[in-house]
Amino acid sequence: MNTWTRTPQEPVGSGFGAKTTAAEVAAGIDLTGRLAVVTGGYSGIGLETTRALVDAGADVLVPARRPEHALEALDGITRTSVAALDLADLDSVAAFADDVLAQGRGIDLMIDNAGIMAAPETRVGPGWEAQFATNHLGHFALVNRLWPLIAAGGGRVVSVSSAGHRRSPIRWDDPMFTRGDYDRWEAYGQAKTANVLFAVRLDELAAETGVRAFALHPGGILTPLQRHLSSEEQQGLGWIDSNGNPLVDFKSTGQGAATTVWAATSPQLDGLGGVYLEDCDVARVSTDDAPGVRPYAIDPEQALWLWDLSADLTGVNAF
Repeated sequence: MNTWTRTPQEPVGSGFGAKTTAAEVAAGIDLTGRLAVVTGGYSGIGLETTRALVDAGADVLVPARRPEHALEALDGITRTSVAALDLADLDSVAAFADDVLAQGRGIDLMIDNAGIMAAPETRVGPGWEAQFATNHLGHFALVNRLWPLIAAGGGRVVSVSSAGHRRSPIRWDDPMFTRGDYDRWEAYGQAKTANVLFAVRLDELAAETGVRAFALHPGGILTPLQRHLSSEEQQGLGWIDSNGNPLVDFKSTGQGAATTVWAATSPQLDGLGGVYLEDCDVARVSTDDAPGVRPYAIDPEQALWLWDLSADLTGVNAF
């Protein structure tokens, strides 16, 4: 019997905020003996997430498209391991998952952190749009394949989305941009909306096992995620000046990782799930330029549609 009750999309008064760091969120949290999987946990806010979880006592497995680079980045951080994974390649996802399943250790924290942003039009697999395929479908397949170990861990699944989800709902008539001009920002927005809808549906499906799911906006941070944007483009967006100096009050990577770590570990979220977080709290619903989550990104009906579409495309569904 599924006893799932939808969590209100309203702040809980965490006491943390935009300037809180991952280390501050994790203070007093004991993760000794717990296993976390952090995709992309070797760069940007992913690296800071890994560091905070290790400092709290966790063992962290870092799937990486560039394993050698990941090993170098994680050098000196204890209790971390690296394995090859390309989220844009479902064969790679299956191979990684099979290896982890063979080890049989329960996964307490599954953090879907890796992603690409505003990439030029690229096709992967059977012609899929790369941002939707990498940011969403790869993680969808990964979580579903690892589900026996995630269910055994009984912990949390954290989907790192973005305020970029406001740029586009799911393009139900053409999610792969097969018609008309390609808009890389719209494609990014759709992929980030998918990250939120994934958490909404997974939370409903998984709650009876004790697993809860969350999505989040980490905040604005200058990281390698901007690799596809030239200096001129970043100037045009008002992010930096002509000398490369920030014009926006960006978060540090430690601050950017805080909401991820809060989502994964905070007892303030016990019994809650399926909500979108920002600045270490549950965000409000927003239909204008104010911070918050768009209604279409937390709509249970669209979450169900996306789940079914994703299962059809990937051929994987643990439920």
